[in-house]
Amino acid sequence: MSFKLHPSIDNGIKQGSDSFSGGTLHCHCQTSPITITLSSNVLHNHACGCSKCWKPSSATFSIVGVIPRSALSITSGASKLFIVDEAAVIQRHACKECKVHMFGRIEQEHAFFGLDFVHVELSGEIGWQEPRFAAFVSSTIEQGLVAPEEAEAVRKQLRGLGLECYDSLSPGLMDVIAAFVAKKNGTLRASKL
Repeated sequence: MSFKLHPSIDNGIKQGSDSFSGGTLHCHCQTSPITITLSSNVLHNHACGCSKCWKPSSATFSIVGVIPRSALSITSGASKLFIVDEAAVIQRHACKECKVHMFGRIEQEHAFFGLDFVHVELSGEIGWQEPRFAAFVSSTIEQGLVAPEEAEAVRKQLRGLGLECYDSLSPGLMDVIAAFVAKKNGTLRASKL
């Protein structure tokens, strides 16, 4: 059984370029689209199964990466943006007309403050960092996208694409969150290396 994971990975993952220096994202509006310019490549690009990230229709996962806030600028259509859920930690800015999420931003104290979340599939340029892992795989069950007995088949399909699967974020990103909390609590230990 094969699942529709996401159009950009269903037929294999295209490798990005280490020298890629950014590009432009566009919402799906045919006239007067929102345009976001990114002045660098993304980091930590991944397939995300959470219920909050924007996904193309019929996709089980979104593809989302992070970029420094300073590398993102709204170059047209800012008046068309709205925040999907103002109470969410990641405030996802979407188009009022086509509903595509253009970027997510954290405005409160958080380990990822200063990073914006973006969907590079909204760009026509080639070279963006490829997805490197799959996060929140179990969340696809909660949303009714995958039956519990199908979850391991989804993980197998993701692993077949070279994406390690997690039911949170990757270990490196979870370490960033844990270090942020430890520093805030005064319990951050110095490395013995």
